[in-house]
Amino acid sequence: MDKDHDPAAQGSAQARQRRATPGQAGQGAARPDSALPGGAFAWHPGQPAAVPIAPHAQALAPALDSSGVSIERLRHEQDLARSGDLYLLAPVGYFLLAFDTTMLQVNLVGATMLGVARASPGLHHFRSFVVPAFLPDFDGFFSRSLNSGKGETCRMRLRTPDDGALDVTLHGCADGSGQACRLVVERADGRQAALERSEERFRRIVHSAGEGIWEIDATASTTFVNPRMAQILGYSIEEMLARPLLSFMDDEGMAMLEQCIGERAQGVPAPYEYRFIGKDGRVVWTTMSTSPILDADGACLGVLALVTDITERKQSTELIWHQANYDTLTGLPNRHMFMDRLGHETRKADRGAAFLALLFIDLDHFKQVDERLGHALGDLVLIEASRRIANCVRSSDTLARMQGDQFTVVLSGLDHVGSVERIAHAVVAALAMPFELGGEKAFLSASIGIALYPPDGRDVGHLLERAERAMVVAKHAGGHQFSYVTPDLQQAAQARQSIADDLRAAIALRQFEIVYQPIVSLQTGTVHKAEALLRWRHPTRGLLGPAEFIPFAESNGLIVEIGDWVFREVAQQVQRWQRSIDPSFQISVNKSPVQFRRDADLYLSWLDYLNELGLPANSIVIEITEGVLFEGATEVIERLRQFRAMGLQVALDDFGTGYSSLSHLKRFDIDYVKIDQSFVATLENDVGDLALCEAIIVMAHKLGLKVVAEGVETKVQRALLVDAGCDYAQGYVFARPMPAPEFEAMAAAGAPRLPH
Repeated sequence: MDKDHDPAAQGSAQARQRRATPGQAGQGAARPDSALPGGAFAWHPGQPAAVPIAPHAQALAPALDSSGVSIERLRHEQDLARSGDLYLLAPVGYFLLAFDTTMLQVNLVGATMLGVARASPGLHHFRSFVVPAFLPDFDGFFSRSLNSGKGETCRMRLRTPDDGALDVTLHGCADGSGQACRLVVERADGRQAALERSEERFRRIVHSAGEGIWEIDATASTTFVNPRMAQILGYSIEEMLARPLLSFMDDEGMAMLEQCIGERAQGVPAPYEYRFIGKDGRVVWTTMSTSPILDADGACLGVLALVTDITERKQSTELIWHQANYDTLTGLPNRHMFMDRLGHETRKADRGAAFLALLFIDLDHFKQVDERLGHALGDLVLIEASRRIANCVRSSDTLARMQGDQFTVVLSGLDHVGSVERIAHAVVAALAMPFELGGEKAFLSASIGIALYPPDGRDVGHLLERAERAMVVAKHAGGHQFSYVTPDLQQAAQARQSIADDLRAAIALRQFEIVYQPIVSLQTGTVHKAEALLRWRHPTRGLLGPAEFIPFAESNGLIVEIGDWVFREVAQQVQRWQRSIDPSFQISVNKSPVQFRRDADLYLSWLDYLNELGLPANSIVIEITEGVLFEGATEVIERLRQFRAMGLQVALDDFGTGYSSLSHLKRFDIDYVKIDQSFVATLENDVGDLALCEAIIVMAHKLGLKVVAEGVETKVQRALLVDAGCDYAQGYVFARPMPAPEFEAMAAAGAPRLPH
């Protein structure tokens, strides 16, 4: 017979071909998809699995694509490629046999059943495992199977590896190509028993797995968890079933999930870290490897996740990171993190117009205290010192412990050097207070070196070195003080310190005076309002205007105490003038941005004081500048709301010189708009400024605000403002600022009206 037409030779040749090209052999592996009634399977040549064929479809010729491959076969190849290793792990034996019964493919159960190696099944003929008495039956069954499209069934007895015998049922059919036979081998006790054994095996695996297994449906609800998964989150299995995935997450976990979904969409590989919240509220960190659960059409039915609890590892990693970056005693950033933060802040300063300051703080006399009280109490001193320093700086500033009794502070986003000195003064004062330590007292002070970026150095290492050098200068000068890097800055700081000392004395010695400038009604010419202006009668420099001392008062915080004194003096004055001049008399008081940021307790004490005097709250008008509106809109809105709730009125001073707009006037609680004197001064000669003033007046009136013009010095300016509809004006054409007695005499002499 011609070898090309010999079925056995063809089978042997096919076996050699498959052994020589294992990749092709893998493509022909028999994988179960489903069985036909009676245990028969339909097999398609070259497919990785068996698929059921409906009886009415078996007689139809399969549709082919342009390559001649069955469309149905391609579809099932794609479906079954997604099904994983069902063939490998199936509970029955599966074999692909050549025409001479050489084993071309075998799954795990089949290999175990006969005791053959899956890696080299071609060394064995299946027929050699048939008990001799059953060989005639097997030969007939095998011949029929090779020529059967529906499949054949036969009861048989096979030899086992231990020389025993095994009763089985064989299901066989041709693979459709005429090149091999596909064989299913079931134990005699039936497929149901095999499935039960397989299910029990997988149940043991799933329930004893050290990893969590979590199945989620297409609506993200839990459909299955194994005991380990429930244990990871501290729930029972029943408590987790049907609950949505998001119910086990907090906001941070949800954000991580959204990030994961975004990365998956970009093709970033898994697994991912997720943060869950356990039943007891604890944070549970996990890694999850997920794979989709797809139906035969490729639609997603849900997700199967393998979950590993990494909480301890995460906590250990975080602990290591924390120990590497934070001081164990005080909990402050250590030198390593400080240098990183300093570098970050300098880069940020380079992008903006603000500068930053570096404070290097050394505790004076700490060594003596540590030796006298012992290291345990010395540690408590350091902890308390760090707390006191932290209370002197902003939450946005970086406070670190460098080593021993040395601390550093990065003050960022500063607009003037006075802010640095105010904080340095506060730190020096705070550390000079006695330390109470369990019945013991310790007295320390601090030496602080200040370096400014970028003037004193653009390299962070150089900047730190210069700040430390300035600290040494402060310590050699006796401590309990701060020092700058450069002599010029140090001299300027000493001058500011001298003025600050004088300001403190001025409060105690009542060297401050208040003068009042009339605010005139342009419709009636009457004076029912005045602006209070602060003056300082310095013992050697004479009478000083606010521009000469207010910036220093703001930089060292004395403006709060001064502002409180001014408010109470004005309240007493307005009480007198409501009796002698007009019951509705109002006085305006300027308010510094520094005062504006202070706690509301101060303002509540003002209200109490007004109530004590029997004054209506609207007797006082608080004047603020446009710059206040841009120093934190939320804070400003809240503070203005508090003023309005107290009954105080608010005037926006110097309007037009900054960045205020209609939207700001509408957004903030304002009662009066004060047109800056720079516009009023050119009303006679500049048509543009006149038009601008007219527009401001109309705009303010539309919003229900009153308008005050400042710096009116000529009758022409007054007349133009009257024509424009301005409500009030103040300036030298009416009167200069004057002491209270002179103001009262003017009001008495000229009645309540100033001349037009």
